Amino acid sequence: MKNLDLNLLRVFDAVMRERNVLRAGEVISLSPSAVSHALSRLRTLLKDELFVRTATGMEPTVRALEMAPMVRDALVMIERAFGHEQFEPANTDRQFCIAATDYLSSVVLPHVLREVSIQAPHASVTVLPACRPDLTTQIDVGRVDIALGSFASVPHRLREQVLFEARDVLLVAPDHPLAGSEIRLEDLTRLRLLVVSTGTTDDGLLSERGLSRRAEMFERAALKAAFSSIGRTPDIKVVQPHFLAIPSLLAGTEMAAIVPFTLARIFQQAGTAAFSELPWASAARPAHMVWHERHSHDPGHQWLRELLAKAARHVAQMDAG
Repeated sequence: MKNLDLNLLRVFDAVMRERNVLRAGEVISLSPSAVSHALSRLRTLLKDELFVRTATGMEPTVRALEMAPMVRDALVMIERAFGHEQFEPANTDRQFCIAATDYLSSVVLPHVLREVSIQAPHASVTVLPACRPDLTTQIDVGRVDIALGSFASVPHRLREQVLFEARDVLLVAPDHPLAGSEIRLEDLTRLRLLVVSTGTTDDGLLSERGLSRRAEMFERAALKAAFSSIGRTPDIKVVQPHFLAIPSLLAGTEMAAIVPFTLARIFQQAGTAAFSELPWASAARPAHMVWHERHSHDPGHQWLRELLAKAARHVAQMDAG
């Protein structure tokens, strides 16, 4: 420790978040050569390569991944010790990063971004895909402020809040023979099904560093049980990861898709699809926001979480109506 310059930790943290020496230097106002020199000193001190240059950026070693959350926590504590936290939306130029599915980006973020543009016109928001395999690492190192999605389990170092609960419906093309009518289970036995999944796993979950995300964006068990009750098996023909692609994929076909009601209503209002209620019982699926505990008392972070919660209440009210 006596040989450790705390500025080296700032460099490590920046490279971990940006995965790029040039961008890391811009974040902490250092030249690329200064960043490289600092990394060299850290590698010597820790006897570990820490980052390996690849075609896609600076990939962290196992040691770097283990260090990253602790370094981020330490830097946050130092910042709090030396500066009084103040946050004024009207004056901030803070950059927020949210990870979200295309579904939640469509139904929640429009309300949030409108409020940000009014309350904090100098702030910026970056939206990353919530399906990325290193999502938990990105939250741990501070690259992602808040993740929106459906989570089965959350580790103790992260905090979660249920935004709203989404029920599923069936979606078909607007010119489908069954569009606008009640679709019975027997009808579905003659139709091919389209579902959304962000990964192929045996249990329908993607797990990383203690955070388990739902890979399948529908209740497979309820679907199979419903078909089993009439001695049939669901004919799932298309599995793909994007909700917003569904109307285009349904166009000109007699397929049916399983989609959250909130999104189905948007498609129907736009005239690109028509929805019907599910002909089986299926539990509503909660949509969460998740963040690292180090941000729980950050005024700017609290402000952003309240905007998300307010937007979610608006979505829930529309669903209830």
